[in-house]
Amino acid sequence: MSNSDTFIDEVTEEVRRDRLFALMRRYGWIAVTAVVLLVAAAAWNEWQKAQSAAQAEAFGDTLIAALDKPDATARAAALDGVGDTPEKRAIVAMFAADQAEGAAAAQALEALSQNADLPQVYRDLALLKFLMRDDAGLTADVRLSRLEPLTIPGAPYRLLALEQSALAQVALGETDTALTVLNGILSEDRVSEGLRRRVSQLIVALGGSLDAA
Repeated sequence: MSNSDTFIDEVTEEVRRDRLFALMRRYGWIAVTAVVLLVAAAAWNEWQKAQSAAQAEAFGDTLIAALDKPDATARAAALDGVGDTPEKRAIVAMFAADQAEGAAAAQALEALSQNADLPQVYRDLALLKFLMRDDAGLTADVRLSRLEPLTIPGAPYRLLALEQSALAQVALGETDTALTVLNGILSEDRVSEGLRRRVSQLIVALGGSLDAA
């Protein structure tokens, strides 16, 4: 390579370097701002997570303290007014219904299940708890019919609803159908130990065989 070629290459490289520095001086603030915004967003996200966790913990502590009261009247009074969102108030109302007896408690759960302002998962839970109550005033066939939407694949409380469906089938005298449902529950992958134990005991009590599950 001649001296003139080397000189031209050096000049070209210097021009490129000067252009790069000029661009950095002109637009470098954009990159710096982007980095600052990313760091700030990450910090805000972590703060929000910490706040949510603290609020959830405080809500849980309040519930536990209320449920630790010595009698039902004190527990109901402590639960009254707890919760600053519709979802939290729905949870409190379900706990309050668990502490109560009679048609009023069942009606409160049914009202929650029909509250369009609540996410479906809360409405489904309230409906399941309502249908599980002996004081709901429902016949076995009506109970079975209302459980049906809760038993579809993907429903959050599907296995518990199937258990209640089997009990309704037993009340209707449909023992074979109930056993089929119960054995189906045991074949599911995500069965809790408590549910597996209850279902197994019910299968045996109905004269079924666990070998078929």
